[in-house]
Amino acid sequence: MSTLHSLHPNTHPAHADALDISALVGPAAWQQLSPAIRRRFASQHAPVTYAGHMELRTSRVGRLFAWAAQLLGSPLSGSRAGLVPTQVRVAGDGRGGVVWSRQLGECGSAGSQSVQSTKRLGPGGQLEECTEGGLSMALQVRVEQGALVFYSRRYFWLLGGWRLPVPAVLTPGVCRVEHRDEGAGCFRFTLEMTHPLWGRTFYQTGVFSDPLES
Repeated sequence: MSTLHSLHPNTHPAHADALDISALVGPAAWQQLSPAIRRRFASQHAPVTYAGHMELRTSRVGRLFAWAAQLLGSPLSGSRAGLVPTQVRVAGDGRGGVVWSRQLGECGSAGSQSVQSTKRLGPGGQLEECTEGGLSMALQVRVEQGALVFYSRRYFWLLGGWRLPVPAVLTPGVCRVEHRDEGAGCFRFTLEMTHPLWGRTFYQTGVFSDPLES
């Protein structure tokens, strides 16, 4: 997350290699995941929509980050609420990446919000997640106690053909996202962001049903 990283051009090709999470974590770690998780994150799987409810928690500093991000076109939810109905649609972007579209709250209702990001392979084959507004993260993925976990390694801004590094102090903090199978056709999604100075800025967790297992 250092500002010392040099600028890199945005060289994502029109037809990049397909995102393969199993190759990124390695075969031994991949086999530690449940068959349901392996299927949900399999390369080039069919589009699917998961339904569930989320608990949303945001600190005061986190709400400032959410407000600033929305002004710049990048989604962060500054809500504080429990049992928010949520739908998550997962589909390929036609260029090797995977689009995660989240609808927080009933569409069109007061306080509802749409959040969309794309996981893909960036330059050098590194995993990255990019929002429509340009705020993006280089990610590390690994298996921890049977769960698939993503960690942000650094943030950058996609601006035209360039990747501009964002200093850690100007970001919401290190992002940790966990996908843990709950059995009975359900899984738990948990997101946590921790700032180096302000502590935890965002916490979101919820249980979703998998229509392919229901």
